[in-house]
Amino acid sequence: MVRHEVSEGVATITLDQPDKRNPLSITMLRELCTAFTAARDDPQTRCVVLTGAGDKAFCAGADLSGFGGEQTELEQHLGRAEIVRLFTIMEHLGKPIVACVNGHALAGGFGLAMACDLVVAAETATFGTPEINVGLWPMMIMAVIGRNLPRKRAMELYMTGERIDAQRALQWGLVNRAVPQAEVRPAARALALTLTTKSPLIMSLGRAAFYATAGLDQRTALEYLAAQLTLVTLSEDSKEGIAAFLEKRPPRFQGR
Repeated sequence: MVRHEVSEGVATITLDQPDKRNPLSITMLRELCTAFTAARDDPQTRCVVLTGAGDKAFCAGADLSGFGGEQTELEQHLGRAEIVRLFTIMEHLGKPIVACVNGHALAGGFGLAMACDLVVAAETATFGTPEINVGLWPMMIMAVIGRNLPRKRAMELYMTGERIDAQRALQWGLVNRAVPQAEVRPAARALALTLTTKSPLIMSLGRAAFYATAGLDQRTALEYLAAQLTLVTLSEDSKEGIAAFLEKRPPRFQGR
């Protein structure tokens, strides 16, 4: 269900069930956790691209049949715990994640895209939380969507179940780039390859600081960031980057 390939420092993780629109079944969630953990622990991986197979859907959300009546309430609860585990692994990955949204990103699929650091979307992609239309609410994915949208925009999506297209998602700041369908995978990979040229140590420290300060008051955030800046400037990569700039040459980062 999940493919994991590494090339030129980029791990491509693909939800591979296009005939069902790449749904988040319990099995899919567990395999995503395994793939992201492998990417985290692989020293050759400098960036991750997350995408869906086919050209119709990035991910259409939870597999309702898989979470349905054939399972006990306990089994359903344990299945939801896999979403918590996946989003936690992604946040603490220590490496940038680029979502390549090749098609519809709905419900949990929308949340999955928002859990990534950067998003490149096909112009044909749509985003939305249609849960309200079937008597549900996007409870868990509000944790990541709410970090990417103003409150009123988010509530509009939650309450109406409306889908928005890639251009509106771009205007709202949900995606970084919206490109023609045929260009979405090359564009996402090109962005990922650019990220692999940066210091992996500074990328990890900066990314962690970005997320760690999300809920802090300004004074606490500034004090935390001052300490993190000290760590950055003590690194060999920081010294190398400054030296390379002054010497007008490309930096040679070693991740130290």
